[in-house]
Amino acid sequence: MIGKSISKCAKKIEKRLSLSKAKEMSSRSLIRFDWAINRLLRNKTDFIVLEGFLSELLKDKIVIQSILENESNQRIETDKFNRVDIIVKNSKDELVIVEIQNQNEYDYFHRMVYGTSKVITEYISVGEPYKNIKKVYSINIVYFDLGQGEDYIYQGKTDFIGIHKMDKLLLSEKQVELLGKLEPSQIFPEYFVIKVNQFDDVARNTLDEWIYYLENNDIKDEFTAQGIDKAKLLWCFDSLSDDEQKSYQDHLENLRYGASMAWSMKVDEEDRVRKEEKLALAREFKKNGVTVEVIIKSTGLTKEEIEKL
Repeated sequence: MIGKSISKCAKKIEKRLSLSKAKEMSSRSLIRFDWAINRLLRNKTDFIVLEGFLSELLKDKIVIQSILENESNQRIETDKFNRVDIIVKNSKDELVIVEIQNQNEYDYFHRMVYGTSKVITEYISVGEPYKNIKKVYSINIVYFDLGQGEDYIYQGKTDFIGIHKMDKLLLSEKQVELLGKLEPSQIFPEYFVIKVNQFDDVARNTLDEWIYYLENNDIKDEFTAQGIDKAKLLWCFDSLSDDEQKSYQDHLENLRYGASMAWSMKVDEEDRVRKEEKLALAREFKKNGVTVEVIIKSTGLTKEEIEKL
C-alpha cells in the first residue's frame, strides 16, 4: 500500500512538473498557485486573485485585509519541504489558513487540527473573553491521496446532533443577540480539503475553474470565476522580475527533486517487499528440506543469504 501511494503521488507530480517545465520559458505561461501565494501576496494588487478563489470556495464575498506573519511565512530560498501555508485576515475579522502540500503526509489531518488550534490561541490575547475567539477557515490543497473518498472537494464543520432526537443544537436567542451567530458551527473552525489529483479536468462550475488551474497550471479563455481573470493577467511568467523568475525556476527544480525522491522511495520500497517475499519463500523451502541449489535457482538469493536463514 505504501509503495502504491507513493507511486501515484510521484506520477502526478511528475506529470504536472513536466508540463511546467515545457511551459516555464514561455513568456505568457502562468506560474504555479503555490509559489504565487507564497511570494507575490505581499503586494496588495495580487490580493484580488486569492480573494476570488476564496470567494468561490466559501460562497461568500471575501475581502482580504492583511496577510498575517507567522513562522511559516519566513521562507528561505533553500526551502525544499514542498509545503506552502499563509494566514490571511478578511474584512469580517475571520482568519483563513491556506495550505498547499505537494507530497504524501500520513498524519496530515493531525497537522490540520494543530494548525487551527495554534492560530486560535495565537490570535486571542490574555484576559480577553472567549467570545473574541476568531472564526478560522482551514483551506487545504493537497496533491496526494489524503484519506479515502471519491470526491475532490470536502468540507468539514462542527455540528452538535442529539443522540436520541437527532436534532441539531442551535444557539439560544440571547446567544444569537450577543454573539451574532445562529449555530455553533459558525464559531468552530471549518475545514476544506481539495484533493487536486482526483479532479477529472472538467470544469462544471466556477469553483471547478479554479481547481482546473490548480491541476493544470492553465486558465482557459472562457473561464469566468471570480479573480481568475486577474490571475491570468498578474500571475504570468513575464510579469516577474529577473530575480523572481530565477526564484520561481528554483522552486520548480525543488519540486522535481521532490518528485524524484518520491519515485526513488517507491523503487526502494518495492525492492524491499520483493526481497522479503524471496526470503519468506526461501525459509519455507529450507523448512521443507529443499536443497540450497534449488532455493538459489527459485529465489535468486545468494548461498550466504540462504545459510543465514
